[in-house]
Amino acid sequence: MLGEFGAVALSSLSQAWSSRWAGISKMGFPFKYAAADASKIYCANEPFDVVENCKITKGRESQTIVSDLDGTLLRSRSSFPYFMLIAFEAGSPLRAAILLLLSPLAWVMYNFISESAGIKILIFLSFAGLRLSAIESAARGVLSKFYLEDMHSRSYRLFIACGRRCVVTANPRIMVEPFLKEYLEVEAVMGTEIQTTSGGYATGFVSASTDVLVGLNKRSAVKKYFGNDAPDIGLGDRESDYPFMSFCKEAYIVPSDEPVEAVPKNEYLKPLIFHDGRLVCRPTPLMSLAILLWTPIGIVLAVIRIFIGLILPMWLAKVVETSLGVSMIVKGIPPNSHAAAASKKGGQQQQQPHRGVLFVCSHRTLLDPIFLSVAAGRRVSAVTYSISRVSEILAPIRTVRLTRCRDTDAQTMTTLLKQGDLAVCPEGTTCREPFLLRFSSLFAELADEIVPVTMNIKIQLFHGTTARGWKSMDPLFFFMNPAPSYEVTFLEQLPIEMTCTGGKSSHEVANYIQKELAKSLGFQCTDYTRKDKYRVLAGTDGTVPASSSSAAAAAKKQQLAIRNRIVGC
Repeated sequence: MLGEFGAVALSSLSQAWSSRWAGISKMGFPFKYAAADASKIYCANEPFDVVENCKITKGRESQTIVSDLDGTLLRSRSSFPYFMLIAFEAGSPLRAAILLLLSPLAWVMYNFISESAGIKILIFLSFAGLRLSAIESAARGVLSKFYLEDMHSRSYRLFIACGRRCVVTANPRIMVEPFLKEYLEVEAVMGTEIQTTSGGYATGFVSASTDVLVGLNKRSAVKKYFGNDAPDIGLGDRESDYPFMSFCKEAYIVPSDEPVEAVPKNEYLKPLIFHDGRLVCRPTPLMSLAILLWTPIGIVLAVIRIFIGLILPMWLAKVVETSLGVSMIVKGIPPNSHAAAASKKGGQQQQQPHRGVLFVCSHRTLLDPIFLSVAAGRRVSAVTYSISRVSEILAPIRTVRLTRCRDTDAQTMTTLLKQGDLAVCPEGTTCREPFLLRFSSLFAELADEIVPVTMNIKIQLFHGTTARGWKSMDPLFFFMNPAPSYEVTFLEQLPIEMTCTGGKSSHEVANYIQKELAKSLGFQCTDYTRKDKYRVLAGTDGTVPASSSSAAAAAKKQQLAIRNRIVGC
């Protein structure tokens, strides 16, 4: 019985391979490797040279290039990490675990049976039942960062040297198009189309009209788009790319067995400033397994760390947290509390309009004011534009919501300063990359004793911020990291001549502090705002959720409107 099963399996495998190559051979594309020169691959007796031998000349800007994605524009030949990101970020950890569990089946199908079948398995496991708006949001806000970091430097330089850029890929178009059009300025993306329901959900199946774009399907898609006007250059990395490559006037292979450096950030067509998602590392199969195994341990550890911070005095909590892997580096000397000093003199506190010190901080996570309080050795009140009710209740320091009404917020902050020290993050939201967003100038009008403070973090697995997810989970995810670290640096108090009392405008004070913080951190100043971030990542202004259609339209409009807004520091 077992022998019959094995014979049937071998027979099916043989038939699958025969039909796979027969379909290609019928089109007149017999492939073989040249024995004399291993650096060249022959297709229909014409060699495909390696991409390193392609000269990037001035005439390329008038040419058209069509490229594959995985293994060609990207260093990695596997699309599994990006399907895992969709499963985890647009789906759930449970979906991600199922994808990881069944990924060996997809690998076997892809490598030994059919590329198309392997990709269909990944698409079904990652997409089935998800809202299209959730997939688009994850593709726009999460995947772009990982795609940029995985760019193949040699093929990338050739690709951007050409004036018209197109990509043909087996990956779902909805998954790759936001990145390709936004960061590589691609004219057209020819990718696999997925089936959807009338309610805006993905079924997990591939559209019957296009099927998975591999082999001859790629050639058909390219030919349909360009007609008889063949592209100037074709880039690919595997045999299933040969059909569309042979349609191009020039074709180059990207070798898969040679290590290559990633594209330096200063060579990006557009800088990466905003990105979302919880995962820090690219989720390869091994990394995905490590994350899923660590998650239950991390949750327990995070709960313990948070509980200790709530019940113990700050000086003792710092010692205990250090023993649990949470480290904090404090640089500079925190100023004394004038409110505390005045209270000792008795009755003098009511005579001065501002008793507390105003700490102006860069913003990395919701926990910035808490770690600032630990570093300063006293509880510092904080104001914030958005904080979940759960975080507000559990915070060990006083937190006050701002209303975005300038007069009301000024009165609130003035009252808090009379009562003690106050921490404010003028960016109004967090930024993960080494950039500082534009500072609100309101704080500069309310105090003269201003101390700039830089905040920076080190994390391993999870981001403690989100624009699309549940903000109440931000502290949990931060403390789920094996060894999260905070670095707090107190800069010199602003000299009186650099304050509003010294004759400076509030905008001049805000810009000066932004530049000082950026200089200390090694960051770059921008004039992006909180609204820019949320419109790009979530399609909203950070306050009121938008519908899926209006969110997508707003995001697209905003992405076109906020280019070239990085300013010098």
